[in-house]
Amino acid sequence: MHLIKKQQEIANAHFDTTVFAEGVAGTGKTTAAIERIKSLIKSGVSADSILVLTPQATLALPYRTALRRSRVKTAADVHTETLGSLAFRMVDLFWPLLPDEFTLKGRPHFLTLEMVQYYMSRLVEPEIRRQDYFNSVHISRNRLYTQIVDNLNKAALIGFPHEQIGERLKSAWLGDVEQTYIYDDAQACANLFREKCREYNMFDFSLQVALFRDYLWQQQPVRVYMTKKYRHLIVENIEEDTPATHELLREWLPVCESAVLIYDKDGGFRRFLGADPDNALTLKDVCKVHVELDRGRVMSPDLEAFQIAIAPHLGEKNGATRPKTGDPRGAIAYSQDTRYQPQMIDWAVEHIASLVHDQGVSPREIVVLSAFMPDALRFSLQSRLDERHVPSRTHRPSRALREEPAARALLTLARLAHPDWGMKPSKYDVTYALTAAIADLDLVRARLLTDILYRDGRLLPFEHISEAQMQSRITFDLGGRYDTLRAWLDTYSSTLALPLDVFFSKLFGEVLSQPKFGFHKRFDAANVAANLVDSAREFRQEVGKIEPDVPAAPEYVRMVDAGVIANLYVRDWEAEKQDAVLIAPAYTFLLYNQPVEYQFWLNIGASGWGQRLHQPLTHPYVMSLQWDENAKWTDAMEVVASQKALYYLIAGLIRRCRKGIYLGYSEYGEQGLEQRGPLLMAVQNMLRRLVREERHV
Repeated sequence: MHLIKKQQEIANAHFDTTVFAEGVAGTGKTTAAIERIKSLIKSGVSADSILVLTPQATLALPYRTALRRSRVKTAADVHTETLGSLAFRMVDLFWPLLPDEFTLKGRPHFLTLEMVQYYMSRLVEPEIRRQDYFNSVHISRNRLYTQIVDNLNKAALIGFPHEQIGERLKSAWLGDVEQTYIYDDAQACANLFREKCREYNMFDFSLQVALFRDYLWQQQPVRVYMTKKYRHLIVENIEEDTPATHELLREWLPVCESAVLIYDKDGGFRRFLGADPDNALTLKDVCKVHVELDRGRVMSPDLEAFQIAIAPHLGEKNGATRPKTGDPRGAIAYSQDTRYQPQMIDWAVEHIASLVHDQGVSPREIVVLSAFMPDALRFSLQSRLDERHVPSRTHRPSRALREEPAARALLTLARLAHPDWGMKPSKYDVTYALTAAIADLDLVRARLLTDILYRDGRLLPFEHISEAQMQSRITFDLGGRYDTLRAWLDTYSSTLALPLDVFFSKLFGEVLSQPKFGFHKRFDAANVAANLVDSAREFRQEVGKIEPDVPAAPEYVRMVDAGVIANLYVRDWEAEKQDAVLIAPAYTFLLYNQPVEYQFWLNIGASGWGQRLHQPLTHPYVMSLQWDENAKWTDAMEVVASQKALYYLIAGLIRRCRKGIYLGYSEYGEQGLEQRGPLLMAVQNMLRRLVREERHV
């Protein structure tokens, strides 16, 4: 691989000191770091003494993939960790060193996000109802739980006692008194959940991080173990990491043999998860060597010109000088005469199909992005792409498991296969389960099958349809597939019940993944099924340890039906294994941190670009190390924050594109309202300015 001079400085030098490598996205920092790992191993460094530390597990995928494919022996043995995984491993290994209050009940039980929501509903929800907490908050219970958890996580990651959450939020509030009561309720629930965790010996993410930071890292055996085991550090995207990680590195860097810290300028996209780019930049003073990469290796000249030209219209006053080569308009194409959203979708699909079928572009090199990705937009895109024989996949993290059609189908089929649960699915659920489970079965014929053959929680054989005309309408081919599925469920019901995760796996492997069934060669459905298997297994194992008498399978189904927000599953982010167009929210794509050839930005007139989600129980800017505790959050601050977020978002997207961006706009949005959002205005103002400049020339 050809490396420029500054990349070589990172990859092949300074093996005995600490290096701070900075630059905007696309300048080759990660590439240089991967080559450095190979060089270290070739120079005799043991692979298992090298640690790649990332803000989230998915950002380690480029390292794992490149090292696994490399010809360097033992390269695949390099460790990749996050602060969360480090905290988990150290607490699990050294828990006897914790204070007595945490060790008297033996080895702790570790909770995932899904398990946290389950025990929130079990242990905290009764108190919420008794005290009438959050009576003016109109969001789902699991969204409410995740915001309480988010507050606990931020307290641990920033480094202040969780008992101060409510006061911190209230001190910044300028509005009506009702909101202060909500913050008080959030504080009370956080306190109660932490008490219940200690009572049941359960350790959620926030407790793991707090104990690792405040107790274990301060213990000599733990610190010696970590610093002796990992002598060489590669820290990726420190601007996306949290103050807890930064403080750990501040004490670790002086005693390691070598380190490279990678800092993306204009980053900090995970700010809502605690990222602190300002605090990350202070680590530059701890490193002895500074390397700044300023040569882009991703964007074409036209895209670079576009990024620079649009920056002033997004509020960026310190933009770079426009390059002599490159035309901003050559980097973009935009929809015209698209009055309504379906026309915009047709325009986008037409161009995607042309890129794939006429120009030979790999589907994995195309992403379709929007500020948000509602179900209607996702379904319309995927169904139209299917018609054009273009494979696609979607990724929308932080969604409820039940919102995925494949998951709902599996859960409905599980209810049909376990009549002893007493959880008969509705006709509506059975209809949609059949549609998802049987290929080519549309909703109309699925509803006919359900109306005629679904009786008292059981599916009857297809031959029970007495009318020949009705059989012909459904078709014997689809009827045969239906009978295959029904017979499998009947056979299973007559045998000893398996653990739910085993049931899901068996059903997927023996029926749903087979030709003529709904999950066959469907990337999204297969991913959802795998996630559901992992989720159900984790639930069964942990609940079995904490409460052995609880019937795990029906409890799990109830939990998912209640809308539990899914864990982060790394397989959802492994794009290289799937040659398919990615459909995702814009921020989700940014967190991949992988460039593509073409991007489609849809609904650029929507107001959601750069706008943070409303979170009534928390606040990402107030719950930050950079927040002045004596300040008040004002509307002016909100406007400035939104404008900065929009600039960073758009700059980040452009820098992760190689060839071109398609801008999709419809005069009226999904709700029928006229769209005049800030991104659209910025694009139009940029184009007008370019026209004026041409006229003056």
